Amino acid sequence: MSIGLHADGRSLRPGDGRPAALRRKRRPDLLPYFLVSPLALFIVALALIPAAFTIGAAFFRVDELDPPTRFIGLGNFVRLFGDDAITSSIGNTLLYVLIGVALSTVLGIAFAVALQRPFRGRSAVVAILVLPWALPGVVEGIIWVSIWDGNTGLLNSVLTSAHLIDHYQVFLGHNQLLTVFLTEIVQVWQITPLSTLLILAGLQNIPAEIYESASIDGAGPWGSFTRLTLPLVRPGITVAMVQAVIATLNVFDQPYVLNGAAATGSSVTMQTYFVTFQNLDFGEGYALSLLITIATLVISFIVLKLVYRPVEF
Repeated sequence: MSIGLHADGRSLRPGDGRPAALRRKRRPDLLPYFLVSPLALFIVALALIPAAFTIGAAFFRVDELDPPTRFIGLGNFVRLFGDDAITSSIGNTLLYVLIGVALSTVLGIAFAVALQRPFRGRSAVVAILVLPWALPGVVEGIIWVSIWDGNTGLLNSVLTSAHLIDHYQVFLGHNQLLTVFLTEIVQVWQITPLSTLLILAGLQNIPAEIYESASIDGAGPWGSFTRLTLPLVRPGITVAMVQAVIATLNVFDQPYVLNGAAATGSSVTMQTYFVTFQNLDFGEGYALSLLITIATLVISFIVLKLVYRPVEF
């Protein structure tokens, strides 16, 4: 079999125009894997391993006051739904999710539309808007205590000064719906800035020519909003709603700071803390954590399927 030669003397096989060195099997480039491996190991160590441990331990009786650890199957889950405090907190958490997701999404859309057009000072407004999101939940709870407080609260002072009430009222702790609503207002104040930024990012991707064409065709501001803005920004709205679902399902700081351990505002995450670290019933705490995780995944998936639509410009 004849072997051809390049002009520079490199050998060629018949029918192959590539140099022999290029025909050798290339070694895999390991640099990307090497660069990603620290983050992958970090995720495995801090998320996947504890998650796997939690799933397994949820089916065991792990009680420091009643050793040893033993397998009880679904016993932890049965005891969870037989606990009045936990079932009450489930109802509270569902209200937190409904109020929080609805308000943060509506307000996020309104603020994003208001910030869509450039104007003088918009950067400063966005910076101020982000501040509540940047504050820790505990700090926000402390700030809002001075507003909702039944003895020295700002709300009582304003209402009595306006002669809307004749004496100071206790807003938190007595009525379940009012307690949940006022507590969730604090979390909405925290998560709405992120919802606004996510929706605003989607609005910035909409070409201005679409609005110009709609205006030429006779569409007014409301028609453009309902027929163009909302459909085209649905991916951003979906992400904003999912992050609101995650935040409200796992709410802890605001109800704990504002209302303590009272059942009127207790969330499922608070009950996880009480069961695990106050009652030292780690098995039941693991089971409750697993239920929260499953509920977060299921509700987020439902929101994704109902709201998200692919958008092409």
